[in-house]
Amino acid sequence: MNPTTPVSQKIVIVEDNADLAAIYKTRLEAIGYTCFIGYNGITGLYFIQKELPDLVLLDLMIPDIAGDKVLETIRKSDWGRDIKVLVISNLNESEAPAGLRQLGIEDYIVKANMTDDMLDQFVNNVLRPDAT
Repeated sequence: MNPTTPVSQKIVIVEDNADLAAIYKTRLEAIGYTCFIGYNGITGLYFIQKELPDLVLLDLMIPDIAGDKVLETIRKSDWGRDIKVLVISNLNESEAPAGLRQLGIEDYIVKANMTDDMLDQFVNNVLRPDAT
């Protein structure tokens, strides 16, 4: 690789809705990110630990291991303590498990309120703050 070629930032998408996950992945890869999808908590944690991404897009209501437990696991590990996490859920934040903000999330987005452009903007704000 040419030393002046920027390394693509990695995002792990933990989302059980395959269509939604594919939309997120397609949009984010089109603007230069490398994405991996975990369709449940187990595969989500696998990709997070394997790839050590720059950002995790985390749904809360996912099979096998709930999103809040995935976040707790990430934060209790040496490898995941500083990984940025953006929660994207159908739950309003007031309905979500308590303590998410204390575990360290970048933001909380309700899926029903989010447009595709908003996703791009949120991710860029987190990963490319100097470019926005």
